[in-house]
Amino acid sequence: MINEQEILQNIKDLVSIPSPSGYTERAISYVSDFLKKENVPYYINHKGGLIATIKGKDDSKHRLLTAHVDTLGAMVKEIKGSGRLKLAMIGGFRWNAVEGEYCSIHTVDGKIYTGTILMHQTSVHVYKDAGDAKRDEVNIEVRIDQPVKTKEDTEKLGISVGDFVSFEPRVEITESGFIKSRHLDDKASVGILMHLIKVIKDQSIELPYTVNFLISNNEEIGYGGNSNISKETVEYIAVDMGAIGDGQATDEYTVSICAKDSSGPYHYGLRKHLVQLAEEHSVNYRVDIYPFYGSDASAAIKAGYDIKHGLVGAGIDASHAYERTHVQSLRHTATLLLHYMQSELA
Repeated sequence: MINEQEILQNIKDLVSIPSPSGYTERAISYVSDFLKKENVPYYINHKGGLIATIKGKDDSKHRLLTAHVDTLGAMVKEIKGSGRLKLAMIGGFRWNAVEGEYCSIHTVDGKIYTGTILMHQTSVHVYKDAGDAKRDEVNIEVRIDQPVKTKEDTEKLGISVGDFVSFEPRVEITESGFIKSRHLDDKASVGILMHLIKVIKDQSIELPYTVNFLISNNEEIGYGGNSNISKETVEYIAVDMGAIGDGQATDEYTVSICAKDSSGPYHYGLRKHLVQLAEEHSVNYRVDIYPFYGSDASAAIKAGYDIKHGLVGAGIDASHAYERTHVQSLRHTATLLLHYMQSELA
């Protein structure tokens, strides 16, 4: 029932659309075009996020599944005298994670210029401290692929402070089943939810409760899913990346079920329900704690919503850098969520 190739294609399409937080209209449009084809009702909220609904047998109690289409990125902070650009971060990443990356500058009049994110002291033939200089907003700059030598040259291109800068995803799907790309956080999850909507529609699956799908567009800056939650919502699950690293149980081949992150524990009863479903349906899973993490579900709790909240997702290696996961993880995540939507409330 789960078509892994469709999920991979969704993800490949999504990561190829620039959408740093604050610049997500094209990515939201991609999802809305899909929903139109599937004849699924949706609306766009004032923040620019998307809410789609599949009605269930019981419309008095709702579930909400959310994933976010916004990504890490940057904004032009300053045009230097050399014509190169200083950047301000959008989202939480480290400068070394984007050093050497190709990027695009999106001007307010719709022009797109390419460039490369580099240390000012890159050349080892000139700078003795090329390897030791601090990777920060002072030393990192964008070399624009245009013949500019002064601030005025760059301004004549139409580039100005406040222009968005997106990172080249470099998406690749390997024969061994990996997908590696920037922005799998969280476009892998959006791709999964899109596929699940298609499965439900194609198979005419009747859901026991109405399910709302929130594709949020401000998660990377902390508040993507803390509004537009129906008063009927009982359970809220953020579908986001599982964090991989030393001491973590999460891997690239299973679905990760989060017990706790930096916001505190997730709803115990809902977590146990997800684990029980995984075991009943032979879904490979790991329960884990993410030490430096917050989700749209925790944002909704902080906003005061009276809901049971959970967090699941595919295991993503090298989060907020050049990320990777395996098709097995995508499949197990999709399978768990499909069974969850057909289950009774926790």
